[in-house]
Amino acid sequence: MAMARLSLQFKVEDAALSKPSNSPLAVMVLAAGQGTRMKSSLHKVLHPVAGRPMLLHLLASVAELAPERQVVVVGAGREQVEKAVAGRGIGIALQAEQLGTGHAVAQAEAALAGFEGDVLILYGDVPLVRAETMRAMIERLHGADAPACVVLGFRPDDAAAYGRVIADASGRIERMVEYKDANEAERAVTLCNSGLMAARSADLFALLARVRNDNAAGEYYLPDIVMLAAADGRASAVIETDAAQVAGVNSRAELAAVEARWQAQRREEAMREGVTLIAPETVFFSYDTQLARDVTIEPNVVFGPGVRVEEGAVIHAFCHLEGAHVGPRVAVGPYARLRPGASLGEGVRVGNFVEIKNATLGKGSKANHLSYVGDATVGEDVNIGAGTITCNYDGYFKHRTIIGDHAFIGSNSALIAPVRIGRDAIVAAGSAVSRDVADGELRLVRAEQFVKPGWADRFHDAMRKKKAAEKKGEG
Repeated sequence: MAMARLSLQFKVEDAALSKPSNSPLAVMVLAAGQGTRMKSSLHKVLHPVAGRPMLLHLLASVAELAPERQVVVVGAGREQVEKAVAGRGIGIALQAEQLGTGHAVAQAEAALAGFEGDVLILYGDVPLVRAETMRAMIERLHGADAPACVVLGFRPDDAAAYGRVIADASGRIERMVEYKDANEAERAVTLCNSGLMAARSADLFALLARVRNDNAAGEYYLPDIVMLAAADGRASAVIETDAAQVAGVNSRAELAAVEARWQAQRREEAMREGVTLIAPETVFFSYDTQLARDVTIEPNVVFGPGVRVEEGAVIHAFCHLEGAHVGPRVAVGPYARLRPGASLGEGVRVGNFVEIKNATLGKGSKANHLSYVGDATVGEDVNIGAGTITCNYDGYFKHRTIIGDHAFIGSNSALIAPVRIGRDAIVAAGSAVSRDVADGELRLVRAEQFVKPGWADRFHDAMRKKKAAEKKGEG
C-alpha cells in the first residue's frame, strides 16, 4: 500500500501539469444534511471559515475549473442556501428525505437533464478542497484505463468510522466498504473514502438507479456504484490527497479545527510572500486579505473581509481591520480599528484607540490617539489631535466632514458635520465646530473662563466645618 500512496499522491500534486480534459464538466455539491450537531439556526454549510461561508469557499475553488453546470442539493434550511447562491447561475435540487449520499446525488438528475460530460461530486461541509485536486480527479477519469469512477482517498491520523478503499498499487479499486459493514481486516486498511467522486454523467445515473439500501444503515450509498461498475467488468480508480483538504465540518469543534488549519496555511503563505508576522499564531486573516511584501504585522491582529495592505506598512498589535485600504508605509495602532471605507494614504499614522470609518486620510496625515474619524475626507499632512471626534450622525442621517491639506485640529475637538475645515486652518483645542472654517483661519469655540480668587479655599473651609459638625452630632 505504501507504493500506491506515493503514486497516487503524485497524480494530485502534478495535475496542473496535465493536459486538461475537453469534456464538459458539471459540479454537484451535496448540502442537504441536517447539521444537528452544529446546534445552530444557521445552515451548516453557511458557517464561515475566514469570514466566508464554507459553501462559498468551495464554490470559489470550483469556479477555477469553469464548469458548464453547477447544482447544489439542499434539504432542511434550503431557503438559506438558495439565498446564499442566488445570482450565481447555480441550479437547486431538493432531497426531501435523508436516505443516503446515493439518494442525494440521484435528486440532481433532473437538474442535469441533457448534460453529457463529467460530473464532480463534492460536499458543502468539506470546504478546503483545492481546484488542483478537483482537476486531478477529472484527469484521472480520462486516463488510459478509462475508469468508471474516480474516488478521492485520504489517510487520516485516526481512521475512525470512515469508509475504506481497498486498492492495488496502481490505484485500481478492488472494493469499497462502509465502516459499519467492514470486517476486521478491512477496518485495518488506512486508505479512507472522502466521499468526493468523479464519473461520467451517463455512467453515474445509470449506476445510481441500481443502488440498493440493504446495508446496516438502510441507506443508499454513493460508493456502491463502484462495485456495481466492477460487476459490469469496469474498474474504478482512487487518487489520494492529504487529510487536511477533505476535513469535514459537523460540529463547532470541527469548524474551529478547519478554521485553524486554514489560518495556518494562510500565515505560511503570507510569510513566503515576504510578510513579517511577529507572532504568526496570533494573527487571523480573512479569505480575501491582500498583503504586499515588506508588510509587518505585530501580535493579535484580526483582518475582517475586504482589507488591502500595501508595501512597507506596519500593523501594530491588537488592531482590527475590515473593508479598509492601508497605503504604503502606513502605521496603524496599536489598539486601532479600521472599519469599512477606511482608506489611508502613503505614510499616514493612525495610533492607539483611534477608529476610522468610511473616511480617507491623505498622505502624511496623522491621528495618533483617542480619536474617531467617520464619514470624512482628510487632506494631506493634517494633524488630528487626541480626543477629536467627527460628529457624523444626527440621529437620522450621516453627514460628511471635509478637512483641507495641512490643517491642524486641536485636541478634544468636536467637528459637527456637515462641516468643512479649510486648508492650513487651525481648530483650537476643546472647540465644538459647527460652521465651516476658511483657509488659514483660526477657529476657537470655548465658553468664557471665569476666575474667582480664593473661592476654592473658602469652599473647602466651609465643607470641612460642616463635615466636622456632622461627626460631632453623631458622637
